[in-house]
Amino acid sequence: MPPTALEQQLNFLREIDRLKSVVRQSPLLDQSRKENSAEHSWHLALYALLLHDYAAAPVNSNRVIQMLLLHDIVEIDVGDFPLHAGFSSDVQAKQEAAAAVRLFGLLPPQQGSELLALWQEFERAESEDAKFAKALDRLQPLLINVFTGGGTWTENNVSLAQVVSRYGPVIKRGAPQLWAVCEQWVIRHFAGQTAGSQHKQ
Repeated sequence: MPPTALEQQLNFLREIDRLKSVVRQSPLLDQSRKENSAEHSWHLALYALLLHDYAAAPVNSNRVIQMLLLHDIVEIDVGDFPLHAGFSSDVQAKQEAAAAVRLFGLLPPQQGSELLALWQEFERAESEDAKFAKALDRLQPLLINVFTGGGTWTENNVSLAQVVSRYGPVIKRGAPQLWAVCEQWVIRHFAGQTAGSQHKQ
């Protein structure tokens, strides 16, 4: 007998529990450990709930929240691709697309197709909802790095120019007001780093 829709949904929910084991590079703000991808997705959903008024254009916050809850599920199969690690974007895209087909394929067909389409919309980053979701996905680790004294930037020797080029366009495109705040944080952070290194000399 084929599985019922409920059995498929519960199987999917068991499978995505594995996202809690995918460790990201970003630390928690208290720096006690690294965050996992499930925590990252939950945190981003709250960003969308609270900050949707700062999107570059009107967005459907419910759809944005859904995208952000789903966007990293593929890491169950392929792991995390840190922003500063220099992975091939083509390789990453192919691996993640295959993972999305497998994972959303665990669901009843109509529901699986709808969620896969939402995940693909996020990846394309063409709709206003997706642009804003992508902006938040960049904003959260930026905030963490600033408020942990450098975080992954320090670990990877990332420069001010690299931060501006890797985060700026995506955040500015989806949420220019949020980028204005982030840019000031980043400038202050790197100015402090420079002053600190000069003081040590």
